Amino acid sequence: MSYLIIPTAESHLSHLYDVIDTVAREGRFLAFTQLPPWEQSLAYYRSLLSADAPYFVALSDERVVGWCDVTPAMGQSRAHIGSLGIGLLPEARHQGLGAKLLAAAIAKSWSKGLTRLELTVREDNLNAKALYEKFGFVHEGIRRRGSVVGNESHDVYAMALLL
Repeated sequence: MSYLIIPTAESHLSHLYDVIDTVAREGRFLAFTQLPPWEQSLAYYRSLLSADAPYFVALSDERVVGWCDVTPAMGQSRAHIGSLGIGLLPEARHQGLGAKLLAAAIAKSWSKGLTRLELTVREDNLNAKALYEKFGFVHEGIRRRGSVVGNESHDVYAMALLL
């Protein structure tokens, strides 16, 4: 199967919403376990597009199967920082797409003037943790019980990459 990594466009947003919601409902990878309503999510996606933020999708036959975005931090003293989010549908995992999405987002982040990228990853998400380490992200701390889904809590690693 061939995949394409491209900047996110308005035409991707409805499919992107479904993909992110699918990943969120797995309850293992994102802060959300279900997405906010469509209109609220659409406003967020459009804010990233209008800011020309690093925002990429992975396509399979023109169908969105994953994404990577970097959200600019709030506040003038944090203008050099972006927060990274990434996810793939289960059938698109373990094929190198995460690495391609991450490389595209990092390159655009640096070209936009960001000098620090931050992320969090659950302690049990070993594949993602290894991917981030491969790209040079370092551990900055552990957020104890930083993720709680139902009655299950997990520690979360705080990681960052500096230009």
